[in-house]
Amino acid sequence: MIECRSVTEVWEAIRQLRVRGAPAIGVAAAMGVVLGVRDETESDREGFLRKLDDVCHYLGTARPTAVNLSWALQRMRRRAQSLPSAHPSEIKRALLEEAKRIRDEDEAMCRAIGRHGEALIAEGVGVLTHCNAGSLATAYYGTALAPLYTAHEKGRRFRVYADETRPLLQGSRLTAWELHRSGIEVTVLCDNTAGTLMKSGQVDLVIVGADRIAASGDTANKIGTYPLAVLARAHGIPLYVAAPSSTFDLAIPDGSRIPIEHRSPDEVRRGMGALTAPPDAPCFCPAFDVTPADLITGIITERGIIQPVTTERIREIVGQQESPASVAAPG
Repeated sequence: MIECRSVTEVWEAIRQLRVRGAPAIGVAAAMGVVLGVRDETESDREGFLRKLDDVCHYLGTARPTAVNLSWALQRMRRRAQSLPSAHPSEIKRALLEEAKRIRDEDEAMCRAIGRHGEALIAEGVGVLTHCNAGSLATAYYGTALAPLYTAHEKGRRFRVYADETRPLLQGSRLTAWELHRSGIEVTVLCDNTAGTLMKSGQVDLVIVGADRIAASGDTANKIGTYPLAVLARAHGIPLYVAAPSSTFDLAIPDGSRIPIEHRSPDEVRRGMGALTAPPDAPCFCPAFDVTPADLITGIITERGIIQPVTTERIREIVGQQESPASVAAPG
């Protein structure tokens, strides 16, 4: 466990993936705002709000793809701006309350996604998942894993297949760990084994999380999700995305506009610390890829399942939203 006592430590934790998973990043960012203004002694409201803007801008630079980061920062800004006559000390208290509210809403969201998605987990099915979208990535028991936990609580038996999720192995290190501890049967496989497993008939559905979903339904998730979706379509296997409404960015029309974070080449060359390629070999290391909406069977949200995945159906379920995309760049 790590403790963050400053906004710099929160930024570093998000950037270095000590905090990861879009919902958890949003919660951490909100708490980071509280830390960032905690010791601000500026008694002038306008001066305090400028400091708040600086903190939000700084935190927003930690990672570009997960929209929950900018969404949470926007909420914190709006909360402060909703108190036009408040003293900075009152705004600080309100910001702490808002950060806690974001955390509590995330827990409720996890439960709701679990309720809406658990019917997909029939007795005896095989479920393939990628990366980690469970209790280690949210404030409760996850997005993609929420239907699994809910079905498990109802006594259903099934098997989960967890891709290792290279290069940082979030599937084997995190997903397999938490499912095993919860008593859910889980098998780890190399990412490039997924097609063979599907061909064998042992996979009945795929469930993954998301870091940003465009208005079209195109979905950015951990690198390796797109080829998994192509394989699922080739084998006639339904693929579901599980994500809260806060992960949608309706101001972005399609996946081509989603910013994709690129990581250090050493995450490929020196995965888990061991040199596995020539030390000066160039590496292509995007952290995410984009799965087109037409490869997605449905999106499980806290408001219900979006199916088919169309712009019209998304707006019907998610509704109109103010875009969070610009929150990290006040100038």
